Amino acid sequence: MLTRKQLELLDFIQKRMDRDGVPPSFDEMKEALDLRSKSGIHRLITALEERGFIRRLAHRARAIEIVKLPEAMERSRKAAAEAPASAFAPKVIEGSKPAPAERPAAALPVAAVHALELPVMGRIAAGVPIEAISEVSHMVAVPGSMLSGRGQHYALEVRGDSMIEAGINDGDIVVIREQDTAENGEIVVALVEGLEATLKYFRRKGGMIALEAANPAYETRILPEAAVQVQGRLVGLIRSY
Repeated sequence: MLTRKQLELLDFIQKRMDRDGVPPSFDEMKEALDLRSKSGIHRLITALEERGFIRRLAHRARAIEIVKLPEAMERSRKAAAEAPASAFAPKVIEGSKPAPAERPAAALPVAAVHALELPVMGRIAAGVPIEAISEVSHMVAVPGSMLSGRGQHYALEVRGDSMIEAGINDGDIVVIREQDTAENGEIVVALVEGLEATLKYFRRKGGMIALEAANPAYETRILPEAAVQVQGRLVGLIRSY
């Protein structure tokens, strides 16, 4: 039997993975459970791993995989899955080599699904913002199931490591759905002062916008709302080896 805090943490991890495609950071777990330090999160994660509910994977950012859920939580998850989907849920396609045994079954080889071609609009900085790029450099095949809604989509090549704890690495291709608004916590392409494009978490704080990295080595940028223009929201990621 799990304790209340263990259940709360497992539920939070599961919901964030369903929403974002990657587990939350330890800081996010600590904040969600209202704990004073990360050591408490480490103890809870160890307990969940010992009881067979999660597995920690080596050599991967935010390397947590849910193995099973308590029966009541699994029933709730299935019921939510049957409801109309509206939450942010980027999809990851990993291709170019056979999937290792520990990789989640949800990852599909690109060849297994119908693919559409999207324009790659150059490079996007996951780090220090770079100049905005609007010219097509080449096309990339993207599974149709990755596209979200009826809006226009495009792709960008990631440069930098500021989003590594969100599972976004240097050299990845991110799939973006064009839109000019965003909800707190979504990963967006943001145009800063009309000149610099960057990939960051979006958070609104009063009349200011925070562009937040997923790497503690990078500071959060706080900018006036008028200086930030949302160019699109992350809906998928393609990684080659």
